[in-house]
Amino acid sequence: MNHRVVITGIGVVAPDSIGTKRYWELLAAGRPATRRITFFDPSPFRSQVAAECDFDPLREGLSPQQVRRMDRVTQLAVVSARECLDDSGLDREDLDPARTGVVIGSAVGCTMGLEEEYVVVSDGGRKWLVDESYAVPHLFNHYVPSSIAAELAWEVGAEGPVSTVSTGCTSGLDSVGHAVGLIREGSADVMVAGASDAPISPITMACFDAIKATTPRNDEPGRASRPFDRTRNGFVLGEGAAVFVLERLEHARRRGAHIYAEIGGFASRSNAYHMTGLRPDGREMAEAIDAALAQSRLSPSDLDYVNAHGSGTKQNDRHETAAFKRSLGDYAYRVPVSGIKSMIGHSLGAIGSLEIAACALAMEHGVIPPTANLHEPDPECDLDYVPLHARAQPVRAALTVGSGFGGFQSAMVLTRPEVSAA
Repeated sequence: MNHRVVITGIGVVAPDSIGTKRYWELLAAGRPATRRITFFDPSPFRSQVAAECDFDPLREGLSPQQVRRMDRVTQLAVVSARECLDDSGLDREDLDPARTGVVIGSAVGCTMGLEEEYVVVSDGGRKWLVDESYAVPHLFNHYVPSSIAAELAWEVGAEGPVSTVSTGCTSGLDSVGHAVGLIREGSADVMVAGASDAPISPITMACFDAIKATTPRNDEPGRASRPFDRTRNGFVLGEGAAVFVLERLEHARRRGAHIYAEIGGFASRSNAYHMTGLRPDGREMAEAIDAALAQSRLSPSDLDYVNAHGSGTKQNDRHETAAFKRSLGDYAYRVPVSGIKSMIGHSLGAIGSLEIAACALAMEHGVIPPTANLHEPDPECDLDYVPLHARAQPVRAALTVGSGFGGFQSAMVLTRPEVSAA
C-alpha cells in the first residue's frame, strides 16, 4: 500500500515550555532552559545540572487519581497526547478505534516512580528484605514501560496497534518511524506516536556520573550544554515529551486538516560495536541517512536543515560531523545544522520526538533554531552549526538524526507535501 504519512497534530511538554507554542518560542529565542537540579539535593553528584520541566499535573488537567496512578513519564506523555489531538482537530468520537493506534518511545520508563517507591519499601535502603505493604497500589505499572502506551491508548480510545519502543536515545525517532510503517502498510489510519522520558533522579545521575557522560560544569548551568563547542565536556540530562498525530495524507486532506510535514523517510542502523563507543568515521549513521534520503527520493542538496543529535560529548559531536560529511558530501558544508540540546538538554528517549517537533515547527515558521552556547567551535566540527541566534530561512526538507547507547543510529527526513499531490 505504501501510504504517505503526515503530521497533523503536535503536543509538547519540554523544559521551561509547557505546550507547543512556548516550546517554539524558547527554541527560536535560543534560550537555554538548563539549571541546577531542584528535584533533589544534587550536591553529592559530579554533575548537578539538568533541564527540568516546570510541570504541575493537576494544573495541566490530570485528576488526582491519574496523578496517583501514573509515573511522571506517563503524565508528560498523556498531557502531550491531549494537546496533539486537540491540535489535529480530530474528534475522538469520529476515530475508528480498530484503525487507531499508539506507539510511545521511552529509554528508561518509570524510573522516578520505581526509585521513589524503592526508597519507601526499603526504609531508605536500610532493609534488604523490603516491605511491599508500603508500596503504592500501582507499583507494577511503574515496573512495565508498556503501561505508558496503555495509558495513551485509554486516553485516545485506540484499539489498533499499541506498543512501546525502547531503543535508548533513539527511541523518540524509532517510535515515530514504527508508527509511520504501520500506517504505510495499512494496519492503521491514525497513529498517536512520540516519546516521553522523566529520568532526572538520583539513580540516573549516578549512572551517568559513573561513565562521566554528563557535564561537571555546575557553576554555569545555563551555559553547561555546549554541542560542537571546543570547551564542551558532556551532556546535560533533561526530561520531556513530544507526541504527534500521524495519519494518511489522503485522510488528512479529506478532512481539511492542517499538515505540518510529511514523514518522507526513516531508517535505523546499529554499529554492533560497543555499548557507549562510536567509530570515528560515522559510517552507521551515514548509512541511516542515506537510506532515509532514498526513501524520500531526495538528494542531499534538497535538504534545507539538519537537526543534529548534538549531545555535547566530544565523541558524539565528532562522530556525527563525520557522518554528515560522509553522507552529504560537500553539501554538508552548505546546509545549516543545529543542536537544540544546547537549550533543552538531553531527555534520553524523548529527545528524538522533541527534535522531530523542532523540525516540523521550523518548517511551519521558516526559522532554523540555533545551537546555543556555541562560542568556540571545535575545529574538528567545522560545519555551519547556526551558532547562538536563530536564522530565518524557508525549510522545505529537514533531516533529523539520533545516536544512542548500544550503537543505535537513526535518521528521519521530513518534507513539505506537494500541494498538487493526491
